[in-house]
Amino acid sequence: MRIALDSLPFDPITLQTMVRDLAGAVDERQIEIDRLRQMIREFQRARFGRRAETLEPDQLLLTLEANADQPPPITPISTTLPDISGTAPTVKPPHRKHLSEHLPRTDVTILPDVTACPSRGGVLRDAGTTTSEMLDWVPASVRVVRINRPKCACRACGTLHQAPAPERIAEGCLATPGLIAHVLTSRYCDHLPLYRQSQMLARHGVTLARSTLADWVKAAAWWLAPLRDQLMNHVCAAERVFADDTSLPILDPGRGRTRTGRLWAYARDDRSFGGTAPPAVVFYATPDRTASWPARHLQTYRGVLQVDGYAGFEQLTQDGKIHLAACWAHTRRKFYELHQTGSPMATEALMQIRSLYEIEASVRGLPPDQRKTLREEHSRPRVEALELWLRQKLALLPSRARLAEVIRYALNRWDDLARFVGDGRIDLDTNPVERAIRPVTLGRKNALFAGSEGGANRWAIVASLIETAKLNGIEPFSWLRDVLTRMIDGHPAARISELLPFPQNANG
Repeated sequence: MRIALDSLPFDPITLQTMVRDLAGAVDERQIEIDRLRQMIREFQRARFGRRAETLEPDQLLLTLEANADQPPPITPISTTLPDISGTAPTVKPPHRKHLSEHLPRTDVTILPDVTACPSRGGVLRDAGTTTSEMLDWVPASVRVVRINRPKCACRACGTLHQAPAPERIAEGCLATPGLIAHVLTSRYCDHLPLYRQSQMLARHGVTLARSTLADWVKAAAWWLAPLRDQLMNHVCAAERVFADDTSLPILDPGRGRTRTGRLWAYARDDRSFGGTAPPAVVFYATPDRTASWPARHLQTYRGVLQVDGYAGFEQLTQDGKIHLAACWAHTRRKFYELHQTGSPMATEALMQIRSLYEIEASVRGLPPDQRKTLREEHSRPRVEALELWLRQKLALLPSRARLAEVIRYALNRWDDLARFVGDGRIDLDTNPVERAIRPVTLGRKNALFAGSEGGANRWAIVASLIETAKLNGIEPFSWLRDVLTRMIDGHPAARISELLPFPQNANG
């Protein structure tokens, strides 16, 4: 605001009005300067800071400003809740673990280089054996399976009899289910792009173009697609489902560059509230992030959906069949970013959120009704106190301040954040689905992009089955080889659910 000093008015009231306007403009500028400085600190931390979001022990001892509206102090509840974490070992385990008993052993015997005692000349007799073990690596090998089908002819009628040729995963395909399972596991479990696999096979004397491997993946995904559908039915049968998404660059040949698609993840994991259904995760690839995609994926689902702050999920609640539960980890992360830049209010909010996680650590694994009872007693007072504290702090902050934006983010979702108190099936965060997405992001980093929308869809199909197998403790390669073999040999379509990557005795 510029003022013409040579033509100032002589009226005191007018001068006071001008001074007030000038002071207000200065305050607005300072607020904007503080907000921009805060954004710069956040960008610097994102670029150069550490990734872990844990609080240092000495930070927990900081004496924050005393407020009359502080939440009740954290009271240890280990005396009222069962200890499900086990007893910590008192003896440090040995540094070197014993080699697994299931590994094959090859004995190598090293005999002494003398037959008589060098000093006395006496005859040497057996005095036992010292045995030690070393771990060896036997390189993988590629072999050719020759299929011989003898022919039998009838001299009387001239007919020829021969066993039919075995089915292949695709017409003219040279690969056995074992080799295709190896390619799929290497690509979507070990995150080796196909061009690297082509180079590795070349070192074994087998020349296979990357396009050939891609054709094998395409054929395998066609066989495995019905299993992904069955897996989604299993996920949608849950009372509580996690949902999240991540970016997936897709090659756009017409423009000579990539465009940003999305990979949606829907996970079921009932173990946190004592459920016995097998955990599972299903991925879907889409060209964009519009809200119509999760609505289409979850059109048969009825229950609680645990999500992050993506606004598109709100459309799923319009018919009342889906209820959202928000993620405390995402809310906490925003306060942590401000805490890292020196905000004492953000640190205080972290302390209060930490108390909720301490309670959750004690109720993890308990049945839903017990979790609800204990949360009503211990978590609800802290949730209500935190909401009151946030609203009081928000009233004291400039509307454009960064901390005010973070507080509004939490308060706008408060009903969904607080829903866990009254429902023992709900977790505090969406970490299970984020853990399931993490391997996919590693594969995205190595492969850089999906070659097409079809390639992105195949990525989603195979990754769904491999990550679910890992969640259930099943070795992906052996499972894929067995499933592809059984499907090619004519496994009944009506019993396809028997092929899901679950333990045989799992009840879902």
